[in-house]
Amino acid sequence: MSSRAKAPPPPRDPRTLTPRAIVEELDRYIVGQRAAKRAVAIALRNRWRRQQVSPDLRDEIAPKNIIMIGPTGVGKTEIARRLARLVSAPFLKVEASKFTEVGYVGRDVDSIVRDLTEISVKLVKDEEQHKVRARAAEAAEERLLDLLLPRTAAPVRTPSGAIPLTSGPAADAEHGGATREKLRQLLRDGKLDDREVELDVQDTHQGMLEVFSGPGMDQIGFDVGKIQSLFQGRQGGGTRRRKAKVPQALELIIAEEAGRLIDMDKVVAEAIYRAENSGIVFLDEIDKIAGGRQAGGGPDVSREGVQRDLLPIVEGSSVTTKYGVVRTDHVLFIAAGAFHVARPSDLIPELQGRFPIRVELEALSNADFVRILTEPENALTRQYEALLATEGVRIEWHPEAVTELARLATLANERMENIGARRLHTILERLLDELSFEAPGLSGTQVPITAAYVRERLAGVVDNEDLSRYIL
Repeated sequence: MSSRAKAPPPPRDPRTLTPRAIVEELDRYIVGQRAAKRAVAIALRNRWRRQQVSPDLRDEIAPKNIIMIGPTGVGKTEIARRLARLVSAPFLKVEASKFTEVGYVGRDVDSIVRDLTEISVKLVKDEEQHKVRARAAEAAEERLLDLLLPRTAAPVRTPSGAIPLTSGPAADAEHGGATREKLRQLLRDGKLDDREVELDVQDTHQGMLEVFSGPGMDQIGFDVGKIQSLFQGRQGGGTRRRKAKVPQALELIIAEEAGRLIDMDKVVAEAIYRAENSGIVFLDEIDKIAGGRQAGGGPDVSREGVQRDLLPIVEGSSVTTKYGVVRTDHVLFIAAGAFHVARPSDLIPELQGRFPIRVELEALSNADFVRILTEPENALTRQYEALLATEGVRIEWHPEAVTELARLATLANERMENIGARRLHTILERLLDELSFEAPGLSGTQVPITAAYVRERLAGVVDNEDLSRYIL
């Protein structure tokens, strides 16, 4: 029986993750931005170095938080996300500007830490479930066979109603065992995938208790989980009956069996430790909460208020979550913003002091666009090749076509809002619009993408500025 769940990436030995190795790993997915990559690589390496020093000094070493300054679409978020994925660290992206929305000012910014903890718990839980997946799959297979062929069956009778002498517990067991093994083989061969079974699954709907699940409710002085269990018990044990195809039912049972095999207390303890010592919070749009030269002519009080609310979290504080108290003293905060209007110096001094490292990301050039389209392992050209290959259509990118795409993307960014590499998504979607639509009827064909092909479908749109504002 094949395992359908995707395995988490194997953990990297932290000793091998030198700053140079980290930068090389980031280079596989992100073009350029050497200064930003070096800064985050050093910050990540310093975490490992901190774990090697004596315990009395370890707690005194604070992370050196980073501010990335640069226009949109140049790789700020991707650098932070890939960095966290590299070391299997809990990662949370949050837009700082959302705390300034109407009705949101003054809302509990501790939700950042609670969300990070939730992500950490899920991360560790998935890792632990994968370790016991083989055992869980064996138990799940037996439970699924029980649903397909119950172990106890009524004795076989003759047409006259009599029970044959050859029947009996031993004979029934032998007959049922042979049938069960045949069914097991059919299940493993995937020949039962179209069958539908009915099973009991854990009820994930909270019902009336969802009313109480707002931010901060995990800090109240009673155990919401126990109350929920009480209500679920009165509603039938917290399970519900549902129908599912055999593959889906198997995955549901495997997840349930794996959940029984892992120690959740151990998971929570490891998750809190990982959130505190390895967690990365990416504060996007931090320039939107800076003072600066706003339209009103003076400082925006709500923006400064949000900065002061964020300050204790960034400085280091204890936040109560439903899993326990989580300290933020060693969480790495990476802030980012375009800073077109405001400047980093417009942040309140206390917050500036908590972001000692500042790196400026460069705007993308025509040459960068060419590299983005060809070099990364997940390059857009490779993505579209794979997508159309599912329809039996093979596209071939000519080098001059890639050069022309980069030129048009650069031109569009110059004439309109500069949205960086995100412009390539729009350009390529427009370029391959007709081909994507007709692909099901073109199976077995090869389509060369040349410079002439690109100009034919895009040049007129780019040259017409009024039209390009709507389309590109």
